Amino acid sequence: MRIDKIFGAFGNLDKIAEGIKNKVFKKEHVEEIAKLRWMDCATCEHLDNEGEKCALKVSKPCCGKCGCSIGLKIRSLSSNCPVGKWKAVTSKEEETLIKKQIKDASNI
Repeated sequence: MRIDKIFGAFGNLDKIAEGIKNKVFKKEHVEEIAKLRWMDCATCEHLDNEGEKCALKVSKPCCGKCGCSIGLKIRSLSSNCPVGKWKAVTSKEEETLIKKQIKDASNI
């Protein structure tokens, strides 16, 4: 059911915001990581190109396992693949700093 994926997204708003920020404000190192991650996602059995398992159908293609938009998830450096194909590349300290920056930016 899609509702569980929507509720799951609420717990990951910081990671979603990070993915959006990195997709809008492109950086070469992020795009290189996204490219490597996409190579795994493109051949994954959980890739949903139709949007049937996406948290929001308009976010296709998505990961059918977690419901996240692939374009955002692969650019969120603090995110892991839900089936273990790739790991987060930021430390806990860096992730905390990212969350603080996102929170500060939303208060402007």
